[in-house]
Amino acid sequence: MGAVAIDDSPSGVKAPDGGWGWAVLFGCFVITGFSYAFPKAMSVFFKELIREFHVGYSDTAWISSILLAMLYGTGPLCSMCVNRFGCRPVMLAGGFFASAGMIIASFSTNIIQVYFSAGVITGLGLALNFQPSLIMLNRYFNKKRPLANGLAAAGSPVFLCALSPLGQVLQHKYGWRGGFLILGGLLLNCCVCGALMRPLEGPKKQEALKPTEKRKKLLDFTVFKDTGFVIYTVAASIMVLGLFVPPVFVVSYAKDLKYEDTKSAFLLTILGCVDIFARPLCGILAGLKWVRPRCVYFFSFAMFFNGFTDLMGSFSSDYGGLVVFCIFFGISYGMVGALQFEVLMAIIGTQKFSSAIGLVLLAEAVAVLVGPPSAGKLLDATHKYKYVFILAGVEVVTSSVVLALGNIFCIKKPAETHQNHAEREGLDQLPGESKVDSIEVEHFLKDEKNGKVVTNPETCV
Repeated sequence: MGAVAIDDSPSGVKAPDGGWGWAVLFGCFVITGFSYAFPKAMSVFFKELIREFHVGYSDTAWISSILLAMLYGTGPLCSMCVNRFGCRPVMLAGGFFASAGMIIASFSTNIIQVYFSAGVITGLGLALNFQPSLIMLNRYFNKKRPLANGLAAAGSPVFLCALSPLGQVLQHKYGWRGGFLILGGLLLNCCVCGALMRPLEGPKKQEALKPTEKRKKLLDFTVFKDTGFVIYTVAASIMVLGLFVPPVFVVSYAKDLKYEDTKSAFLLTILGCVDIFARPLCGILAGLKWVRPRCVYFFSFAMFFNGFTDLMGSFSSDYGGLVVFCIFFGISYGMVGALQFEVLMAIIGTQKFSSAIGLVLLAEAVAVLVGPPSAGKLLDATHKYKYVFILAGVEVVTSSVVLALGNIFCIKKPAETHQNHAEREGLDQLPGESKVDSIEVEHFLKDEKNGKVVTNPETCV
């Protein structure tokens, strides 16, 4: 990739951990809510679309699939845009695309037009908002970052609980076209959130040298030289294969056990309510002095907990068993949601995070598209939801083992990095220079042995 002027992240600025950062956190909360909840909330309109365009349920389900594919698959594109133009302009453009897509979709005359407008255009708009909002959160928070990530991640279940009922009301009163139009207007709030992403200002001397000395690639592939990043990417891709399967199938599982539709759908409400509280609480726990330096293993535990819950849920034979499953799945799912980007931020650091998250999301995009359909084929072959949950559980447990063992055996030992760490400490003490997050985090990743970690409140893994 050709080099261009660096994005709006000055390396000489320390994260304020508050102040305007709380406004940035609020914006990230809203964006996360729209990004993850909107594809699921669209299912409210499927029956009307089926009736309008004379298509099948599988045809309308492609709308949500395309939205998710755009959210994950355009990660590298979003990274390049952020590195070229900065977070705020990209988010403002993304808010416009997200809104325009839904407004255009309200005038569609066939399902293909809905795919392109509500799927591709709106999906691209949400992607251009989601990734930069996480990047800005990483820049504004350091010591309080685990809590900030937990609170921002809570936007997903909160908005899911709000958007689904709202969609039903809009469809009942205004039809699917009116509902799409109003939701398009609602998505303009993404532009407001983008306006909140005020760039951090660096030292005047550094800013003066910025155009000539600071150069950055549109997409930095050197992140793959970081062993911790490679391990994280592989583990996260395996995890995503099974992570989203239980919420997709749990309602159908209950219906297969002969429970009524409303009672079956209530399982998702239980899961969502537990998830809302699990995410910020997990963020608080991850920020504790003893836990934060070992956050990568905490994340591995969360993944294992989630996969083990799937395996136990496969033995549910009545509604009570599914309720218990949803409670524990909500806790573990919330833990994973609160920790996944916190751990990535800690592993890769601030300067390369914009490229790293794009590449990780691209890797996960394939798994997102493969996971639920594969589970569906297994269900068609066996006609038993038990095996679907077992498959999901095995995949998520495998990812937790890959992450934990990869960090234990593949990260360099302290003796190999002691000299490098001493050099880094010297660099950190230079006047006018600030500590580089990724270097400090790499020290934690590679200076850990037998549970002994050199603690530092500034960083973690």
